[in-house]
Amino acid sequence: MDAKKNVLGRGLDTLLPASRATAVGAAPMPTAMTGDLVKEIPVEQIDRNPYQTRTRFAEDALNELAASIKASGVVQPVVVRPEPNGRYQLIAGERRWMASQRAGKTSVPAIIRQVSNEQAMEMTIVENLQREDLNPMEQAKAYDRLGREFGLTQEQMAQRTGKDRSSVSNFLRLLKLPTEVQAFVEEEKLTFGHAKALMSIDSPEAMLKLAQRIVMLSMSVRQTEGAVSNLMNPEPKQEKTERVVDPNVREVERELQAALGVRVVITDKKGKGKIQFVYKSLEDFDRILDAMGIKK
Repeated sequence: MDAKKNVLGRGLDTLLPASRATAVGAAPMPTAMTGDLVKEIPVEQIDRNPYQTRTRFAEDALNELAASIKASGVVQPVVVRPEPNGRYQLIAGERRWMASQRAGKTSVPAIIRQVSNEQAMEMTIVENLQREDLNPMEQAKAYDRLGREFGLTQEQMAQRTGKDRSSVSNFLRLLKLPTEVQAFVEEEKLTFGHAKALMSIDSPEAMLKLAQRIVMLSMSVRQTEGAVSNLMNPEPKQEKTERVVDPNVREVERELQAALGVRVVITDKKGKGKIQFVYKSLEDFDRILDAMGIKK
């Protein structure tokens, strides 16, 4: 397995020569190197990358890129590998390939690389992760594939993509969210910050219920964190104690309540105390004033 990892690592370095040096920000675009074959390839001879991690492409962004390509051409070549049937398979540059077709281009400039299936898959996944244009769930699934299919540890994945190990761990934790909550994240109804706050909740049912509330009320991440805190640390309920009331005082309470139509509470201690009138509307309040002969 170690030998396999080394081969994959060398393949990635060949495709993304500056990737090791880029730890923050957008990843470098694949660049042509000495000995690379760059040629114009008909767009219809290129097949979509089966290892592509992204599942969503913003229509507005694609249209903007298509307009740019129509005006200035494809500035950066796509990267492909030859197939046995004479066609080519994309490794990197799917957005440029799609936008070129929208722009009416019949061909695109392409760097041709000889790589294995394993190398192509890792290159595609890592290149997308470095670009930081995947939604959180796509990133989580990409890291999961690197771990499952290549046996990479979280530390190794972090090194491959220039991320912090804790960031890789947080993305992988998204896969433990209920399916419905994952859908909210993928549809961008919830942000990574929302999801990270929700992950503190142990109960999947409670998590989903709060997620639905967040979406419905358009709650901010800070409001979500507060809601999670309240859910995890509810205020202790105060036990209700039975009032000990003198029978005579209780009888007066009943008479006043009947006369005023509002709740009356009399607190008496050795001949001293207070009378409380509890009203629930302005009509109740006016009725109390009328009974006391107070002019409004």
